[in-house]
Amino acid sequence: MTGFSGNRGEWSEPYVLLKLLADGELALGDSRLNKIKNLILPILSILREEQSQKFSYSDSKQNVVIELAGTDSFQISVDDFKEKAAFLLKRIKTGSGNEKKGSFSIPEIEDFLHRIGCTKVSEKSQSKSDIHIVVHDVRTGFCPLLGFSIKSELGSKATLFNASQATNFTFEIPNWDNEFTESVNSINDKKGKVQKRIAKIRELGFDLKFSRVDNPIFRNNLMLIDSKMPEILVEMIKAYYSGKAASVGDLAQIVCSINPNGYDQQHKHQFYAYKIKRFLNDSALGMVATTVWQGKYDATGGYLVVKNDGEIVCYHIYSKNEFEDYLFFNTKFDTPSTSRHNFARVYEEGDRFFFKLNFQIKI
Repeated sequence: MTGFSGNRGEWSEPYVLLKLLADGELALGDSRLNKIKNLILPILSILREEQSQKFSYSDSKQNVVIELAGTDSFQISVDDFKEKAAFLLKRIKTGSGNEKKGSFSIPEIEDFLHRIGCTKVSEKSQSKSDIHIVVHDVRTGFCPLLGFSIKSELGSKATLFNASQATNFTFEIPNWDNEFTESVNSINDKKGKVQKRIAKIRELGFDLKFSRVDNPIFRNNLMLIDSKMPEILVEMIKAYYSGKAASVGDLAQIVCSINPNGYDQQHKHQFYAYKIKRFLNDSALGMVATTVWQGKYDATGGYLVVKNDGEIVCYHIYSKNEFEDYLFFNTKFDTPSTSRHNFARVYEEGDRFFFKLNFQIKI
């Protein structure tokens, strides 16, 4: 059955469905992926787009009531979901060996997944949401429908912010001597090529001066988040490619110490952390580089994170502080493809010399 093959990250989607129906509750997480005591949201129902699936609970809470488009509802015991979730977790972990990226099948679980209306491992949707859940918020008494994107520590790191040629930042190299251009551009080490090219430029006595964000839509998206967001990202990018740090939290500390925007920090206002969290939040909830961003969040609203031990914690804009802290402390800068995105080469334009930098953020 071709639909039932996927890598560990993709297999995490049906695992989340089985595990949540087995547990019957969502646990909110803190910035370090720990469950927050006394912040548990009972699950009333789960909705998936595939075959218009709806999963709820019988009055006794012993069975899951399943409704599929065009069929009568039927029930499967919660114990069955517990058993299948435990089995699936074990098989995901063994997967295709130690390789996190390879695709594999799990024939033993296919009949059960078909029975509950799953015909493929990973659900594709126009929304960023992989799954929608109706919960009972005991704090407010409300029963909101919350959408979630699924992130899994069982597989390779996911991308929070995607690179493209639109996310290039252009820097001028003042007073550059063209005789050095080839010596920089010929550095082709498989690991750390961009960092080594920048180091070579500085070794020769030159430096990078920020010129512009290449794409005007991306530039304005950043400025909508904060008028100084481009300058903040520039310092983070420069620090990253200087080898000083990769994690967003550490890069934020570096930017704070540089204070490129000249903020009054005598009262310990967290200017940079606050603004960087807004950028991460908007990136997680719908902002992309090439589309005009109006600040309207995708219906997703949050993440379900599958931890290495198979436990699931949730983060949602519904609990904004926890969600932003999770993003801030669990993301890192990464180097995208230089050839695909056309950056990290010295080039001449109108008797001046430039060098582009780019980035992506992994979670």
